[in-house]
Amino acid sequence: MDSQQTAEKFKRFAEMECRESSELYELLSKKIAQDEELLALCGAVPDGQPVPNLLFAGVQYLLFKGVEHPLKKYYPSLTVSSKVPDQQAFLEFKDFCLTHQSELTPILAHRLVQTNEVRRCAYLYPAFSWIHHKTGKPLALVEIGTSAGLQLLWDHYAYKYGTDKVYGNSDPCLTIHAEVKGGSLPFLLPESPPVISRIGFDLHVSDLSKRDDYLWMKALIWPEHTERRELFDQAAACLQDHPVDLVQGDGIQLLQERFHSIPADAALCIFHTHVANQLPEDTKKALTDTLAQIGSERDLFHLYNNMEDPQLHLDCYVAGQLKRNTIGNTDGHGRWFEWNLEG
Repeated sequence: MDSQQTAEKFKRFAEMECRESSELYELLSKKIAQDEELLALCGAVPDGQPVPNLLFAGVQYLLFKGVEHPLKKYYPSLTVSSKVPDQQAFLEFKDFCLTHQSELTPILAHRLVQTNEVRRCAYLYPAFSWIHHKTGKPLALVEIGTSAGLQLLWDHYAYKYGTDKVYGNSDPCLTIHAEVKGGSLPFLLPESPPVISRIGFDLHVSDLSKRDDYLWMKALIWPEHTERRELFDQAAACLQDHPVDLVQGDGIQLLQERFHSIPADAALCIFHTHVANQLPEDTKKALTDTLAQIGSERDLFHLYNNMEDPQLHLDCYVAGQLKRNTIGNTDGHGRWFEWNLEG
């Protein structure tokens, strides 16, 4: 990827993702897009990885690990009274990147953007409530691109959707707040539907019992997003108390090998959020073909986004027949979602 393409990525990142969400990353992204030295540094990022996320996470990761630099005064994640981003913030950021280039380059080359955005469970909960209500069966969960597995524990969390009513686990590890846009609430079970099995597949599983993996996952959270960090910490603690089966390897191949062992009396739910945008087209097709094959043998439900478009979809294979449903748009960090699934 040439520097002009990288510059465009930072411009889009500033305008489409950072605005009204991260003042620091918005300012830095705009400046980086005009800086040849930093754009050249980003040449270490492999194809398919989101360059801005990786660079910003790499810097914050080194700061979390204790690298001292005046830059940290601009990070609310590191300083109680952080400074408002200004021109000096960019100069400090550039100095940090060039001073610590030997440490940063391997991170850009080998680390992956694998977020476990816990608040996305806010739209998983109504989807799985709907599936359990329709089937009357306990759920068997398979997450592709599971990273650390925090979303597999959605049934251990509680949920509030703009009212005083609380849904989900009666003794929750954490409580997630989210807005449902566009009118009425979706169908919501008062208590979490039963889950009979859960397993996660990932090419590179993140083990939160290891300090480096823990700090890397936390570094992917933007500096101003205090609530996201708190939810991550709470969910990570929940994972210690409720460990899940995480398997490293090709998710499509593992799905083909393992689906026969999933209880036949359960509703098979295969899901992934903000993963497919990193998959090549031939891999997406292989996943679709695999699901169609499994769907010809047993009922299954496929919940996903970013395959063809950013919207959240639910594909239902029932008695060998496919029915596709579009649920609606979702915020990347799970703060809000639309709900257009009927029944």
